[in-house]
Amino acid sequence: MSRSRRKAILGLSDLSIREYCPARLIMMARAAKVMAGARDQRAVRTRFASDALHQINGGTMLLSHRAELTPQMLQYADKFDDRGDIRWMPYLMYFHPPDHRSEVVNTDRLGFRISHGADEQASIGGCLPQSPVRLLVGSSTAFGIGATNDAATLASRLWSRHAPSAPWLNFAGRSHNSTQELLLFLLYRHLLPRVDEIVIFSGFNDLGLARLPKSQQGDHGAFFNCGQFFDQMGQLRDRQRREKSRFGSVGRRRSEPPEAASPEASAPPSLDEQIAHAVELTTRHLDSWRPLAEASGARLSYVLQPLATWVREERAPQEDLLFDELDAISNFGEVYGDIATMESGRRYSDELRQGCGKLGVPFYDMNPVLADAVSRDDWLFVDRIHFTDEGHDIVSGLLADMLSLS
Repeated sequence: MSRSRRKAILGLSDLSIREYCPARLIMMARAAKVMAGARDQRAVRTRFASDALHQINGGTMLLSHRAELTPQMLQYADKFDDRGDIRWMPYLMYFHPPDHRSEVVNTDRLGFRISHGADEQASIGGCLPQSPVRLLVGSSTAFGIGATNDAATLASRLWSRHAPSAPWLNFAGRSHNSTQELLLFLLYRHLLPRVDEIVIFSGFNDLGLARLPKSQQGDHGAFFNCGQFFDQMGQLRDRQRREKSRFGSVGRRRSEPPEAASPEASAPPSLDEQIAHAVELTTRHLDSWRPLAEASGARLSYVLQPLATWVREERAPQEDLLFDELDAISNFGEVYGDIATMESGRRYSDELRQGCGKLGVPFYDMNPVLADAVSRDDWLFVDRIHFTDEGHDIVSGLLADMLSLS
């Protein structure tokens, strides 16, 4: 694995958001906000979305299709990716900012995104219904990155339209892997009313992180930003050693720089190893989800989330424009390589299905179901992993049908 590719995965929280808003665009957006003042921020965002430029190929300036087609992504980039304000957390590593307010995304006092029913709202750290609830668990796709507002997310569309008989809570954490998804439930389970449905809508992050070398995996798998974490912990360890050496006895051996990882330890795993590792982690954590769901009286289901390249080979015209522009900044295929192919998605799905079958956990693959439900011209994705509003609505409807929810 090249240094640039490894750094891209180690340092990213969500690739597509970081691609969407490189440093130049963020600086322009923030400067515009400061100059205009709070009263005119909305007008500035609209003007910026239509006029934003980006630089590629040695200086050619072009209109940004991302800013024109998906201006809401600037709101996510400012507070909900690693170039914005990361909220570092014990145990979880990171979570969303609390009490965030905007026309695109809003969170409660704990950082959970607010979901909308037809006439009410709910969240884990906000207003909670007294009746049994349903949980949508996952990472950034379940959180709703890409939606133009809270009411357009999967949890909200399920509650307001496709499966409205019980409230749905958004229990997702941006950039979380299956370990963090489980920890999030353990940490906040005590706040929940009775739960009768737990749907884990996930899968890509564990596979993407399995591309990292074994030296980054540990006992529970790699996580986004783990390179930054290990670097900082290494620097702290070295400082502590220097302090001990300074105040210790004469002749005490000074700390030595850490040894570089061997080529074998830093080499990317094979595709078979990546799939096996991701499936092992997922099923290991599902085995812990099972008794937790049973104790709550909840039905547990696992749904493999769609990836644009796992769904179809031909893309909608808007997706062509957006994906090409994203690839000019940070090539998706270079970072994620062979796991992004349709064949790899099918192999991963087959292995997950077998693992879930052994545990007795119902497994569903949304990729072929979504492919059969749409045409080439249906614009589903703002990037290869996150949905448009139409994509959220279509997928939530298919999810309700798939799980026989009303």
